[in-house]
Amino acid sequence: MSEFDIIPPEAIESGDATDAYFDRTAETLEHAGHNPHVVAEVTADQFPTGEFELLAGLRDAAHLLEGLPIDADALPEGTLFDGGPVLRIEGTYLEFARYETALLGFLSHASAVATNALRARRAAPESTVLSFGTRHVHPSIGAMVERSALVGGLDGISNVAAGEVLDREAGGTMPHALLICFGRGNQEDAWRAFDDAVAADVPRVALCDTYSDEVDEVLRAVEALGDDLDSVRLDTTGSRRGDFRHIVREVQWELDARGHGDVDVFVSGGIDPASIRELRDVADGFGVGGYVSNADPVDFALDIVEVDGEPAAKRGKLSGAKAVYRTDDGGHHVGLRSREGPDDAESLMQPLLRDGELVRGFDIDAAAERARTDAECTDFPATARAGRSRRRTSRKPPPRAAGTRRSGARPRRTGTSTAGAPGCRRRTRGSQKAVSS
Repeated sequence: MSEFDIIPPEAIESGDATDAYFDRTAETLEHAGHNPHVVAEVTADQFPTGEFELLAGLRDAAHLLEGLPIDADALPEGTLFDGGPVLRIEGTYLEFARYETALLGFLSHASAVATNALRARRAAPESTVLSFGTRHVHPSIGAMVERSALVGGLDGISNVAAGEVLDREAGGTMPHALLICFGRGNQEDAWRAFDDAVAADVPRVALCDTYSDEVDEVLRAVEALGDDLDSVRLDTTGSRRGDFRHIVREVQWELDARGHGDVDVFVSGGIDPASIRELRDVADGFGVGGYVSNADPVDFALDIVEVDGEPAAKRGKLSGAKAVYRTDDGGHHVGLRSREGPDDAESLMQPLLRDGELVRGFDIDAAAERARTDAECTDFPATARAGRSRRRTSRKPPPRAAGTRRSGARPRRTGTSTAGAPGCRRRTRGSQKAVSS
């Protein structure tokens, strides 16, 4: 038995990670000899609200349901949704009833993390944006956080164990603890020791705000490491930041004035989309922590909408199996499955399980690309392009991706075009589709 307060995977797979009232429900239905065929849907909102969220966690949800004698359809992972179902299950109720708790948990937190990751990504499409947030959550869900961050479009992760689960290399260089271990005034010793110790393919990123002024430490790091220095990171405590934008601009200016304009400036600590937009024209990259990892879970619910072929629902919910569409103008359309959808629409519900067999694969990069194109299509979020334009005090190559050395320019992202994704016209404000039946 584990010494940690962690529900083991086998309890999740068996359905024991459930709310007690589902056990009572199963006991009651079995006693009554009643087990109807139902259609149940996972939804966050019944009607479109104009607030899109990003679907993630579907891989775990699919593997949870795999092997049960049910059919399931779902939106593709990495799809932005606004009302209506994201997942539909059809089968006799007792076959999946006890899995509802874990199913909603898999989808709710992952979708929230991915949604905030996409907001951060859209705040600076041309900058490196990394996930630094697993220290803020229970370590047992570190891989979920990092995977969802990647689905949302972030460039890299920091959690080593999560990287092993996801087959992705975790990135990271040095914390303040390393500088403090060498002592005040000995920052150069720490930077040189790091340079001597770590592998050649690890980027030389010097943390430059531990004991003294950021500009002072940056220039000392440049002098200590010379051309080996790839980037500097500013993680200045909030109580000491003052005008952080001015600090970053000053660092960039002084680097350029001394012929080191190719050294990137990376910022972290309390970063969110608003601060990214404020700094994206003066900083080369961002580490985002709690804003992504601590996202409030999406309030998904699983509701029965048909019983033995007849529409049924509790009060306040919409009965009948539903279809979900993306219209050419980027709108989200929800209607009854038995009715025709809009002429210009793509049906988003796709087969997931057939008689318990998984009929769909999962790929993080494909989901991230879908999120990127869907964000362009739906204009997500509305504030994505607000803020300052990207201007430099010096010409420098595009920032490098995490975990790479200065071997060449980092390819620019293609997600900055204001033209809609192929086959999708830009949605104008106020064109959100209402539910029809």
